[in-house]
Amino acid sequence: MLIFALILSLYLGINVSYYALFSLAGLFYRRNKSQIPDKIHKIAILIPAYKEDQVICDTVANVLQQNYPREMFEVVVIADSLQAKTLEALKSYPARILEVFFEKSTKAKALNKAMELLPAGFDLVLILDADNHLEADFLQKINIAYSEGYLVIQAHRTAKNLNTRFARLDAVSEEINNHIFRKGHQVLGLSSALIGSGMALEYQLHKNYLAQIQALGGFDKELELRLLKDGVFIKYLQEAWVYDEKVQNPEVFERQRTRWIAAQIRYGMKYFLPAFKELIFKGNIDYFNKALQFVLLPRLILLGLLGVLAVLSPWLGYYWMGIWFTLFLVNILTLFIGIPLRLLNKDIFISLLSLPLAFYKMVLSTLKFSKANKSFLHTPHSSLNTHK
Repeated sequence: MLIFALILSLYLGINVSYYALFSLAGLFYRRNKSQIPDKIHKIAILIPAYKEDQVICDTVANVLQQNYPREMFEVVVIADSLQAKTLEALKSYPARILEVFFEKSTKAKALNKAMELLPAGFDLVLILDADNHLEADFLQKINIAYSEGYLVIQAHRTAKNLNTRFARLDAVSEEINNHIFRKGHQVLGLSSALIGSGMALEYQLHKNYLAQIQALGGFDKELELRLLKDGVFIKYLQEAWVYDEKVQNPEVFERQRTRWIAAQIRYGMKYFLPAFKELIFKGNIDYFNKALQFVLLPRLILLGLLGVLAVLSPWLGYYWMGIWFTLFLVNILTLFIGIPLRLLNKDIFISLLSLPLAFYKMVLSTLKFSKANKSFLHTPHSSLNTHK
């Protein structure tokens, strides 16, 4: 029992220390001063849309409103299993509609098919989800970063909706991720984590790396690992906002997290040892750092587990109570640091009452992760347009 408690405490301490280090570093993040771009680059905006009939037309209409020369960007909808009336409605927009058909649909398949069908002449590829909306100057900011020499750029994804308790919790989680895995990492000279949407990549780089990926889920994680292994730096662009719909109920939350946890377990098992070898023999810190993230506990499970241990610790002895209470409090402070002031309001604090249910759903997601390795677990979206 003592040995188990020591190992558990050490593992939890590593988790808390990792998150705390990058959370503190994130406080020192400073935006780059915008420079005049050397040219206006042509951008292909790829939007995979699998059964996204409720949101895809609104998204296309939003993206077409960019303050960017119209001839220098093209909106490409990769239509997978859309209804006939949706396809007809999409034809009224100045966008390219590519219908695709797969026995088993995945985002990686859709993107690869689009790259096969697209004509040459693009400098950049921007990947969006079917529910994503962009601020009007988004492409201008991406163009500036690319002109500065960054080949892979992750934009600032943020909540489009705050209409339910779970949506607000999901919004807070997204911003904490941005603070720790993007701002904090950039301050310490490491690559930003990719998210899966709001990602811009140099055209040929995107085509070459994506062709290697056949992932059922978590394609962005495999893409990130391959890029980092080859020494490609990923830039975080805090000032370029892409609005993303947050999950609105516990059932969708569980379904989405099941897919995420499955990807984390799969890539952790596959890449941790190779990344460790790369660190030892080639000094590739970026690659190992990413692989290390896959063997850490998801933040919500870590928070819940530390809370349970802190409550139980008086029965296990005051020594353990001191360790686990300290870890629990440090972890809470770490998470709190990452929440932007604009989200600290009464509704957010009320939403914290749903944390025990969210923790329970995360545990269920962990137990069900094998389902996501057999079929793609689609996250449904609704026709929301609530961002300011």
